Amino acid sequence: MDYKETIEYLYSQAPLFQQVGNKAYKEGLENTLALDAHTGHPHREFRTIHVAGTNGKGSTSHTLAAILQSSGLKVGLYTSPHLLDFRERIRVNGTPIPEDYVIKFIEENRSFTEPLHPSFFEVTTAMAFRYFADSKVDVAVIEVGLGGRLDCTNIITPDLSIITSIGFDHTQFLGNTLAEIASEKAGIIKPGIPVVIGEVYEETRPVFQAKAEACNSRIVFSTDNCKIISTSNPDSDTLIYHTREFGDIKACLTGDCQRQNAETILTAVQVLKEDAGYSVSKADVLEGFCHATDMTGLHGRWETVAASPRIICDTGHNSHGLKHIARQLDRLHRQNGGKLGIVFGMVNDKDVNTVLELMPKDAAYYFTQASVHRAIPAEELRELAAEHGLAGASYPSVESALQAARNDLSEADIIFVGGSSYVVADLFAIEEFRFN
Repeated sequence: MDYKETIEYLYSQAPLFQQVGNKAYKEGLENTLALDAHTGHPHREFRTIHVAGTNGKGSTSHTLAAILQSSGLKVGLYTSPHLLDFRERIRVNGTPIPEDYVIKFIEENRSFTEPLHPSFFEVTTAMAFRYFADSKVDVAVIEVGLGGRLDCTNIITPDLSIITSIGFDHTQFLGNTLAEIASEKAGIIKPGIPVVIGEVYEETRPVFQAKAEACNSRIVFSTDNCKIISTSNPDSDTLIYHTREFGDIKACLTGDCQRQNAETILTAVQVLKEDAGYSVSKADVLEGFCHATDMTGLHGRWETVAASPRIICDTGHNSHGLKHIARQLDRLHRQNGGKLGIVFGMVNDKDVNTVLELMPKDAAYYFTQASVHRAIPAEELRELAAEHGLAGASYPSVESALQAARNDLSEADIIFVGGSSYVVADLFAIEEFRFN
């Protein structure tokens, strides 16, 4: 098989969650443990940092990886989902896993995996761990796929566990209250391993404290740590954190949600130095924050992809994440003074009505659907949105919706593309916006 055939085989043999949703989810670690044993327990050959959370875990994982790369370490990075190419999920020092390695791994292990009927994520996690071991990484930053307790990444014993935030998402798997969701995320806390908690609520703090106490694990709440004194925005593309320990940190990720992520990352750096012996300098932190996107290949986080009109995209996909986006869009719209067009689509397992109620009312909407089976049909989304005072037309694809927005708006206006990671993925699939 060539690379394209290998990926098609992988999708067909192990259904991909982004395509089919709930049917791709497999609860429990039996398959993961079997795959781990079959591939030689590769995660035991390198150090790890484990990152869970409803939102913010991607930005946190990439920025932390960039900081560790800056410190001179060879860093593996395992994240999901991908936008254009499967290989984005598995990187070493920012470079995606080679196509030849993907082909070889599938071919050499298919006689074992086929009778096992693993999920897509179970197979790719085994591949990532084996690749990191073969690449002799010093440390790998491992992002949880879904939840924590029963996620197939949860076989590792990390140097540090991080839980970025708790919000309502994947409630059919994780529970219907913040406390229930926090309990699932807290499943990554290991005996004797420190844990950093990012955003915290009255309902979630005791859940994390109880789990950490039961595991005899040091717990640090970044909201109690207050590394950042204030922030400033010299312009709409620049975010600077004014900190006590590191001075001014210029960040390449400028979304409103990033301040909490930054607090979490800076607290994580402190704990890694104090509890795990990591050597990270002020210069490493400044470099990692400033160049995280370039160093790790991160895309789709409040990213400007065109200038006239300005087109911004973001992968925020639930009410917990989109509340920040809606607020930032409203502020930017008022500052800019022009019109705001929103190319918008969602998938069918999200809290759609809550999200629609959050979105700006004084924008022109171009409702669309991503090229995945879970996408809400554009016309159905338009009808739902109308009930929340959002006006616009429906379009069959992200490309056609964006073209309509560009035709309607002037060069001085703003277009936002989002509502789903898969809408952003379809944006980047357009030749004009494709990244390497």
